[in-house]
Formats: sequence, structure tokens, C-alpha cells
Amino acid sequence: MLGRGSKKFSAFCAFGAISFAIACGGSSGGGSSENNLAAGEEPTLENVLKTNALIAFAAYQDSLITAQALQSALQVLVSNPSEATLAAAKNAWLTAREPYGQTEVYRFREGPIDQLQENGGGEGSINAWPLNEARIDYVMEVDGESGAGIPVSGISSNIIADTAAFPSITPQMLRDLNELDGDEGNVFSGYHAIEFLLWGQDLNADGTSGLAGRDNTPGHRSYTDYLPEDAGCTNGHCTRRGEYLLAAVQALIEDLSAVVAQWDPNTGPHYASFTAGGDASLTLILEGMGRLSFGELAGERINIALVTNSQEDEHSCFSDNTHRDILLNAKGVQNSFLGNYVRADNSVVSGAGIDDYLVAQGLGANAENLRAALQATADNMGRIDSRAKSGVPFDNQIQDGPTEPNITAAINSLIAQTQSIENVINALGLTAGELDQDTEEFQL
Repeated sequence: MLGRGSKKFSAFCAFGAISFAIACGGSSGGGSSENNLAAGEEPTLENVLKTNALIAFAAYQDSLITAQALQSALQVLVSNPSEATLAAAKNAWLTAREPYGQTEVYRFREGPIDQLQENGGGEGSINAWPLNEARIDYVMEVDGESGAGIPVSGISSNIIADTAAFPSITPQMLRDLNELDGDEGNVFSGYHAIEFLLWGQDLNADGTSGLAGRDNTPGHRSYTDYLPEDAGCTNGHCTRRGEYLLAAVQALIEDLSAVVAQWDPNTGPHYASFTAGGDASLTLILEGMGRLSFGELAGERINIALVTNSQEDEHSCFSDNTHRDILLNAKGVQNSFLGNYVRADNSVVSGAGIDDYLVAQGLGANAENLRAALQATADNMGRIDSRAKSGVPFDNQIQDGPTEPNITAAINSLIAQTQSIENVINALGLTAGELDQDTEEFQL
């Protein structure tokens, strides 16, 4: 499945420690907004669009910068495998997910991340999930099944082991294989392919399947999977595994670079057209906020995993980082509303937000209602995040099923948040697509 993300910010809301509560930012009650505009800036539609576009550029640029740092860590791992270099690579992956998670709000709005997907790049190549990991590398058999499922044309076992069909592993080859045979589970590139190659399957600590009952650990891949074949390599094809890892991160960097170029405020064609788009661009912002909140986040990324108790359907199932994925996706919606983004270097991109614009249009009540809905989501996501950090990861939390209070509350607050976004769209007299078009799990 592709993708099935006080108005003054303090340093405590900085990258790597994002608390995602409007209490870290946001406005006071009463339907008014604390001024966060640049000197001399008015909350005009043009300024709202400019702020949104500058935040998009910054968030994608941070994603690229952290992906390049990830590439450096992976190169060190492949050239010098050890427990320390594997741990450093995992930390680099986790760091890279922080800014990217906040960019998911720029999907569903005919932007570069969606447009580039038509040519084999974009979101489908960067962040597609869940993936059929048995087509990438070895997996443990579960109940006598390899996990490979229906045979895939051209792949006799998995890419890393199949040297005859794939004598060399390149970034473009991985992109070309995505959705092979029309199966969205055939994902070979992006963050989650790299995640699998770093953590491996999320089995219990003793190596048994977690289907009957999961422990609180992520995957346990050993650094020895990257040692030379004649010096302790485990599970075979260690050189090929390293080649795959480096090809995947190179593909990720190339795809992110293409998106960044489109949003560049000096030369980016999409930046120019979007900021000149008037009400049409504002509609796209709000529609993207709503569709991410409802169908993608509440539905695909949370509800499906919850109701099916499916570890495979959680977003970052190998690393147990799903609690950060869903929090950061929701944080991206907040960023668009408030017109604020804290960069990876702790600097802030800030300007006219939708909340400012609503107040200027005499719609302060709508601004306050959406602000309250975002705060409810923030509170619920924070509880899931805190529980995961205390040792109960998302895949353990969903084992309680639909009675699990924090996750159920997060879903309900996202539904309410989407309704508030739809109310804003109607109050502004805009015409947007249906916000519930991305899931059949529930309806607005």
C-alpha cells in the first residue's frame, strides 16, 4: 500500500524532541490568535501560501539532509560492520524519519510528492508500506510458510539471494520493481526497505514468531549479516546485502532531491505555481490536511492495524517506531495550521498560518474550534508516544484491540479534527474533494 503521514515555539519543541502539543505553541482561547507574523507581514492569502510553501521546502530539505547523514552511516556500516556501526546506522534512520514524517501533509494535493510517483519516484518510492520483505532478503518461516506468498515474476527467491536474475543492484532497478505484478506489497525501495535491512523481522527476543504474543523488542538483525563472506557472514550474501542497502539509500536521496528541487523558493517550478494559486492552493492545503487526518492516518495507519491486531500493518513494524510516525504525521497538520516548523538545526520557519487568516476573515470561532481539535489529537498522540517510550511499543498497544483507550481516542480525535477542517473549508466558501475518499473503514 503506497503510504498506507503560544505561536512562538520554544527550544523544547525542537527536532528530535518534538512534544507535539499546541501548548508548545498555539494561541490562547477566545477566537483570537497571538501574532506570529514576520515584521510588517499581514495574514493575507498570499502570505499564508508563501509560509506553507517555505515550510514544505524546509521540511523536505531537512529530510534530504538527514537522508544524506543516513547514507554516510550506512557506508560506514557496510565498510566496517560492528555492533557500534549498526547501532549508529539505526539511530541515523530514526533521526531521518523525524522531518519526513512531518511532510506527509503535502500529499493528496497534486504536489511533487504525488506527481513524481507517476514516473516511478515520489511517495511510492520513498515511503511505501507495508512491504513483502521476503522478496528482499531472508525471513523466518512462520507456521511452515516462508512469508513469500504468491510468486513474483522474475524473482525466484529474494533479490539479495537471486544473483542470476539480479547480477547488480541499482537504485533505478529497485524503483522499477516497485509494485511488480501490480502488487502494492512489492516494495523494494524507500525508508522501510532500509528499515528492514537494518532491523530485520520484528520477532521476539528468542527468535520466535510474535504472532501468538509479542514482546516489546524490535527486530534483532545482527551486524554479522554485513561481515565479509569469509569472515563471519551470517545468513549468506552479506556483500549483496550491503550493496542493496547502499542502492536503496541512494534511491531515497535521489527521490528526495527531486522533491526539494520542485519546492525551492528561488528556482522551484511548483513553488512558483503554488504560491500564485490563490484560493485553489488554499483548498489544496486544507484538503491535504483533511485527507491525511482521516483516511490515511486515522484509517490506514492506525485503525486497520488496531482492528486486525496486525503487526505487519503498522507503519514502522521492524524498528517499532510507529508511535513516532503517527505523531509526526499529525504534527505536520498542525504545522500547516499554525504556520510554524522547527527545523533539524532548531531554527524556525514561521509566518502567516491558516489560523491567522481565519481570524482576519472574521472566522475566529472556526480557528478556535480547529485549534481545540488539534490539541485533542496532540494529547492523544502524546499518550501513545509516551507509552511506547516507557516500553510498550505500538504493536503491543494494539493487542488490546478497539478497547485500547489511547489509540481509540486518537482515532476519534482525528475524525473530529477532519470535521473541523471540513467546516473551515465550508466557512471559507471553498470547494474541495471528499476528505473521506481514502478509506472504507469509517465515514465522516
